[in-house]
Amino acid sequence: MERPRVLVVDDEPQIAEVIESYLEREGLIVEACGSIRDALAALERFAPDILVLDVTLPDGSGLDVLRVACAPEARVPTIMLTGRTDEADRVVGLELGADDYVTKPFSPRELAARVRSLLRRTSRDALRIASEKPTRRTRIGDLEIDFGFHEVRVNGGSASLTATEFKILTVLAEQPGEVFTRSHLLDRLGDDGEIYERTLDRHINNLRRKIEVDPRNPEYVVTVYGVGYKMRKIVK
Repeated sequence: MERPRVLVVDDEPQIAEVIESYLEREGLIVEACGSIRDALAALERFAPDILVLDVTLPDGSGLDVLRVACAPEARVPTIMLTGRTDEADRVVGLELGADDYVTKPFSPRELAARVRSLLRRTSRDALRIASEKPTRRTRIGDLEIDFGFHEVRVNGGSASLTATEFKILTVLAEQPGEVFTRSHLLDRLGDDGEIYERTLDRHINNLRRKIEVDPRNPEYVVTVYGVGYKMRKIVK
């Protein structure tokens, strides 16, 4: 459905503009900001697929943003940018969950290639995990779900979901028409601690953005006010 989204966090406007320009040439949707405060807000609102994050920001350390981005319930693959050459700084970032590190000054073309590589690697990992499960498919209206290969298509186009979004879609799609309270839905999602009630609505909104023609008036994942969510039964 939508092109991959990249959030660039760097307090040097010239660098941020160059990164944004190169990534947009790659067909990616890019948003840039230059502070921890704006980055945390953008993680919630923009829902990026990849984060490009400078370590040094005017209101603190980019590692504080990394801790949020790498939280289990909503992990965002991350490439760190740094002007530092201290090995300890790199180690801390990698231990917190960063996927890659690029030292300034760097080639924008190389950074764009690293972003693309990380997008491909993330997609392959999700497919490998899903391929271990028996292949099952279902169709609800124009929404097609392959549970085994972790693939979702809407109106013939591919929708790229995170692991968490796919879990939610699977639970709802396996029992279309059944209303799930938030607590019931969380129980069905498992006990791995990746999803919490306070983040469930955000995951639902991100899922709708990827599978609904009009996320504000959803056709598939609908809200039953005062109760919870359900997958609407659609026969075509």
